Amino acid sequence: MKRLILIPICFVALAVPVVVLASGAQGGFDSVVNSIETKYHVHAQRIPFLGLISLISHKATDGGVNGMHVAEIDDFHADVDGEELNKMVQQKLGSEWERVIRETSRKGNSQTMIYMHPEGQRMGLFVLDLDGHEMDVVQVSVDPNHLSENIGKYAHHHRDDGDHDDDSD
Repeated sequence: MKRLILIPICFVALAVPVVVLASGAQGGFDSVVNSIETKYHVHAQRIPFLGLISLISHKATDGGVNGMHVAEIDDFHADVDGEELNKMVQQKLGSEWERVIRETSRKGNSQTMIYMHPEGQRMGLFVLDLDGHEMDVVQVSVDPNHLSENIGKYAHHHRDDGDHDDDSD
């Protein structure tokens, strides 16, 4: 009887570190999304079963893509200070992430930020795109060598039959 009581105790003792480690693993992505939700009083929609989709994409790309995280915010009507948003994202992602692209429209209603982070042989990508009243936040891990080997499959192959843009008769 005393042995049976050890089973739940052992389970709890093993489960607590797993939960603590799992909650910290996605800190950058979740931290950015949670901060946006709090600051701008919006709700992010996360895609259901994304873990399963990520597993399928990992298999479908032979390990080229995995670890996908996606959040979509519709009806985003708040005024956004681009510099403030940039600082918040940089702070929440951490110093190991480097911003490689920041594009802002003149009116400020469209912004795109792309960050990269080396993950050994892989590369982490974080994309935040605000377009009008919709914001998308995506994080993914890619294998750049695998992708560059297979990029030729998607290139447009055409033969040069002459100048197709010539308007002369």
